[in-house]
This record gives sequence, C-alpha cells and structure tokens, in this order.
Amino acid sequence: DLVKKAKQAASRVKDLINLVTAGGGITIALIAIIIPICAAAALCGDSDKEHITDGSSDIALVAASQIGNEGGELYWRWYGFSTHVDWCAVFVSWCADQAGLIDDGSMPKFAVCDDGIRWFLDKGRWFNRNISPEPGMIIFFDWDDPDGSAGPQDGESDHTGIVERVEDGVVYTVEGNSGDSCRENHYPVGYYEILGYGVPAY
Repeated sequence: DLVKKAKQAASRVKDLINLVTAGGGITIALIAIIIPICAAAALCGDSDKEHITDGSSDIALVAASQIGNEGGELYWRWYGFSTHVDWCAVFVSWCADQAGLIDDGSMPKFAVCDDGIRWFLDKGRWFNRNISPEPGMIIFFDWDDPDGSAGPQDGESDHTGIVERVEDGVVYTVEGNSGDSCRENHYPVGYYEILGYGVPAY
C-alpha cells in the first residue's frame, strides 16, 4: 500500500546516503538522494495524503469514493449474489472489505441488517442513537414509513450505511441502495429513525 511503499522509499534513501558517505561523488549523491525523494513525494503527495488515515476513517473514505454508483452490481456480485438484491448491507460489507476490516476481524461480512447488528451486540460494539457518532461507524435505521410500504417502526433494522462525518448536530452518511444508488444523506443526531450504531473493533 502507499504507506508501505513510502517507508520502503525512505529506507532506500538512507541506504544510498550511507553508500555515498562511504566514498561516492557529488553526482552520485544527488542521484541517490533526489530520485528516491521524488518517488516518495509521488506516493505521498497532497493528492494522496488524505487516503493515508487511521482505520476509523478508511471505511468512510472508501464509501465516499462510491457516491453516484447505481444498481449495486459491483457490490452484490462481490458478495456472491447472481441477481439484484437489496444491497445496503452488502455495500457496507464491501466497503469494510476494501478497508481491510473484514480480514482483520474488525467488521462482519453481512447481507442482512439484523445480522450485522447481532455481530456488534455480541462484540459489545453496539450503541443507541443518542451517542455522538464518528466517521466510520455503521449506522442502522428502523424506518417509520407514513404510507406503510416499508412498515412501521418495529425494532428491526430496515437499512444501513456508513457515517461519513458529523457537523453542527447533523450526521452525514453514505448509503448503498438509497434509491438503488450510493448517496450521501444526512439526519439530525439522535433522529428517531436511527436505530443505533455499530462500532468496528479497530
């Protein structure tokens, strides 16, 4: 990954400086120092720096990069489905996988919202709607649909997404299968249709 490559480049700089100090000339010194530094800058420059973060926001960055994607085929085929399914939880799982959180046991792979909630409950990583959420938390909803098409609130989760950020009492999310696309949505912190949050075990 970028961080590993940057560390490798820095290590090469150190090795080459030692070589030059032991008897190399000025030209060799310039080549030895400038080329690896340029390589490191290309790897970790301003355009990439925002992607080198701790685990708590990696999943949020992955999710944000998918805003605008429609249909969910990338995500539900990755999960193993051969036809279109409700894919909000599948999207969350895909983002977790891309951030390395499934392989290291920090997140479950789930296609049903309540299965995800059970995992967080079992791990002691489930919190109610009244907490102050942070980027990377998994948000779960229990819709109260006025026309009854999605049913009244029943304590079971109808939808899930990823917390992108929180500003001025508003939680901004990235949600898959929101109108069959990846969208940024927002809600007041503590909003009554928020069932709660799962917190990855970073």
